[in-house]
Amino acid sequence: MDYNGYIISDEQKDIQQMVQDFADKQIMPRAAEFDVKGELDWESYNKACEMGLLCPDIPEEFGGSGMDAMTCAIIREELMRGDAGFGLTLGTNGLGIKPILLAGSPEQKQMAADTILSDKPGRDPRWPKKRFGFAAFALTEPDAGSDAGACRTTAEKVGNEYVINGRKCFITNACYADIFTVIASVDRSLGYKGLTMFLVDAHAPGVSIGKHEDKMGIRQSATCDIIFDNVHIPEENLIGEVGKGFNIAMKTLEQGRAAIGSSCCGIMRAAFELAVKYAQERTSMGKPIYKNQGILYKLADMQIAIETTRQIGLYVAALVDAKDPKASVMGPIAKCYGSDALQKVVTEAVQILGGYGYMRDYPAEKLMRDAKIFQIFEGTNEIQRMIIGNNGVKANKIK
Repeated sequence: MDYNGYIISDEQKDIQQMVQDFADKQIMPRAAEFDVKGELDWESYNKACEMGLLCPDIPEEFGGSGMDAMTCAIIREELMRGDAGFGLTLGTNGLGIKPILLAGSPEQKQMAADTILSDKPGRDPRWPKKRFGFAAFALTEPDAGSDAGACRTTAEKVGNEYVINGRKCFITNACYADIFTVIASVDRSLGYKGLTMFLVDAHAPGVSIGKHEDKMGIRQSATCDIIFDNVHIPEENLIGEVGKGFNIAMKTLEQGRAAIGSSCCGIMRAAFELAVKYAQERTSMGKPIYKNQGILYKLADMQIAIETTRQIGLYVAALVDAKDPKASVMGPIAKCYGSDALQKVVTEAVQILGGYGYMRDYPAEKLMRDAKIFQIFEGTNEIQRMIIGNNGVKANKIK
């Protein structure tokens, strides 16, 4: 793997090769089966956790590996190349605990790390094959997607507790989760200023999970509603300060968007590898089809998209590691550019395979189904363009 423009250490190269081999031998051969089932490949998932690929950025002081954002981006690319739904399931645990790592107390961070990294077979009778902890980030609601300020979930202070009521939707890992980081309003009249972040035990009385959504793509990933019906949590489960939940959520999503660039790159690579293999094997008019200029140009554009997306993603990861505020500006660009480029790459892969690209015998159609969600979740690309445009105007405002 070529990381032109970025010098990665020998350790990072070893990690990249390890995860790539794991994807080749363990994830990819089973991906079509679990896509049809719409289920998580638990065997591969547990192996990935045993390899240390679950939340590798948890600091060493709390029992984690303490990997930097650059290394996590490299890991994410390889996992998503294996299967987007699988990589998303593993990676979204990091999104679930990110608010705690960003704004939680040391006690909250330790509890989250212990929950995620512990190996406790049989801890959840609903999922007998589950061996490690899960976390979910609960922000989106039926009437509050891009407009987080429209949040209807409430948190009422009663003595030394908060009582949470409301409903979240489209929450990745919700059905598996042991802990939720939840945005709720302590005063809906305050809009964004009333939003507050809470740590919620997913097994607490009053918490229930809605149906497992039957999705077009990323089918190894579970997406469900969460219902909170008079859920009592202690006030020490407040993450950060009252009224600061929106800021914590946006910081969480900023770092999540950085990872999306690398995620898109992984799926693009899978599509390119499939297309270039087919273009070498398929003959037409007495020669492999890659020797036709039209096909060769498509392959070239796919490579350009892959390399460009990787560079932007790694740049954002480097900014995150450096704690450079420009990460908040570049994150939306990485997400928006990468997911748009991904659409073009998977479309070209299907086109190069022709009729076979439309059939389930080849994974091209699966890659196309998997790809679409990246323009939608963690802030639609329309919202990203609003953020990018406003950032550009602010940076170049007429004095």
